[in-house]
Amino acid sequence: MSSLDGYRALRDAVGLLDRSASRGRLRVSGSDRRSYLQGLLTNDIAALTSGTGCYSAYLTAQGRMIADMRVFELGDDMLVDLESGVLETVRSRWEQFIFSEDVKIEPLTQSTAEIGVYGPGAAAVIASAFAGAEGIPMLGSRRWDFQGAPAVVIRSDDIGVDGFDVVAPVDRKSALVDLLIASGASVVSDDAAEICRVEAGRPRFRVDMDEDTIPLEAGIEDRAISLTKGCYVGQEIIIRVLHRGHGRVARKLVGFVFEAAAPTPARGGKVLSADREIGMITSAVESPAVGRAIALGYVHRDFTQAGTPVIAAGLPAIVASLPFVEPHTR
Repeated sequence: MSSLDGYRALRDAVGLLDRSASRGRLRVSGSDRRSYLQGLLTNDIAALTSGTGCYSAYLTAQGRMIADMRVFELGDDMLVDLESGVLETVRSRWEQFIFSEDVKIEPLTQSTAEIGVYGPGAAAVIASAFAGAEGIPMLGSRRWDFQGAPAVVIRSDDIGVDGFDVVAPVDRKSALVDLLIASGASVVSDDAAEICRVEAGRPRFRVDMDEDTIPLEAGIEDRAISLTKGCYVGQEIIIRVLHRGHGRVARKLVGFVFEAAAPTPARGGKVLSADREIGMITSAVESPAVGRAIALGYVHRDFTQAGTPVIAAGLPAIVASLPFVEPHTR
């Protein structure tokens, strides 16, 4: 299936995306698991109850990102889902801070698969394998038995389209994929999902965010940061910027829209205003919804106004507000 056909499946029907390799998974268990992560992560982990979850970030003491992640409380343990490339960094750091706490951290990436189904038809398809799962609220989760093995179903709009992720033992992966396809899902590529992600303005770690990024620069604070919880690593910097600096940061993630005939710009391309370098492109796709090339990237805070003309990767463009397309399909 081409990227365009996969995109149409995600927007108009239901696409199946194998996320097993791109996403890493950790199991966090022990009676102190929520209070332990509460002191490390930016969102309110202590407030999670069985079947609920949240999006969060893990920061350095200087307020820079180490990772972003989804955290799900399952009742007797927690599932943490994050970029696979940072899993070992996060796991080793968390283990270093365990002293007398009743906490255990186990990697699950090799022993499990993660299959996503996204699009307007995702609820009907997921119900074929996990009856009742279609009613899970956003960022909610439930355990299920799948052919005699434990599975976790997660409600998600992680790629900018409403859907579900299923985490199951790796030896059940083929059976799960076959059932979901038989129920109406079409296998789609990472490129198709990337178009949806960029259209939704969702930054991805190690692509649009890295170890030099402050969450406020990437615009994820509304989803990732609790302003009412207790202390966490990096909180002092975040609060200082929000309260003393009124949320002003040196640069901000914005969108770019290019002229109709323009090619898709190169990632890493410089963004210029007149002869001044003001930023850089981090992601770029050809958007069927917008009808032209679009991109995500950072610009100096003085150039974030929608409609601002710039030269991005050598091409005329205008700064655009995010998202280009609202993330939910229903």
